[in-house]
Amino acid sequence: MQQLHLGYSPCPNDTFIFYGLIHGKIPSPEIKFIEQLEDVETLNQLALQSQLDLTKISYHAFGHLRKDYVLLRSGGALGRGCGPLIVAGNNTSMAQLQGKKIAIPGQLTTANLLLQLHSEGYEDVLILPFDQIMAAVAQGKVDAGVIIHESRFTYQQHGLKQVLDLGQWWEEETGCPIPLGGILAKRTLGTKLIHQIDKALRHSIEYAYAHPHEPQAYIKQHAQELDDSVIRNHIDLYVNDFSIDLGDEGIQAVKSLLDRAEKRGIIPSCNLPLFAE
Repeated sequence: MQQLHLGYSPCPNDTFIFYGLIHGKIPSPEIKFIEQLEDVETLNQLALQSQLDLTKISYHAFGHLRKDYVLLRSGGALGRGCGPLIVAGNNTSMAQLQGKKIAIPGQLTTANLLLQLHSEGYEDVLILPFDQIMAAVAQGKVDAGVIIHESRFTYQQHGLKQVLDLGQWWEEETGCPIPLGGILAKRTLGTKLIHQIDKALRHSIEYAYAHPHEPQAYIKQHAQELDDSVIRNHIDLYVNDFSIDLGDEGIQAVKSLLDRAEKRGIIPSCNLPLFAE
């Protein structure tokens, strides 16, 4: 039995998606998955070191990993109304934040990529774990923060105000849904195995939808926010039809993001196919 090192985040959307796969609830290739749960920026860095065979990844990081990894069609986070938010402790504007210190959840996160694509002048960043950003903003350690995951549902409880919804900006700018994170597989695994894994991951999502209460204990074991409604909102927002299969619209959104990042010189160019072919 082949062993593969699989990385994903402890956030409810990922634990919901991967529950069936790693708990043996669905037929899968003769593979033992050795899972490692880390925040997304840690996963980005581990993939850059080629330490993960399969992993959740920020699409920003994927721009630096296309030589060694391919994208799976299932398991990712892509949609509408689910982008990162820029928040501050008082009413301000994006223009006023140029040159100011902004907390981000990682250099290679899609959140930071969207911030840099929005316009120039946001290079003074402080990298913090995503669950520490709201506190840093509230305490005045930074002028603003880019928040992701459950934080978008709870920032008002910290007395913070929304400056910009980067996802909404992206949708209005491009007409595309926002590609946040995808699932990657090492190219060296080979096309046949990668397609088998992709199919098994799709079945894992379908299993979780068919048995919505079964993964709850596993999800709560790892979630930052334990409130049932926050967890449910999180899953509803980040797990959708694009998670089951990117489809043509999702693929176009990914290509648009990578093309814009290439033109800005943020990621290197790459002519290799996105998927295993």
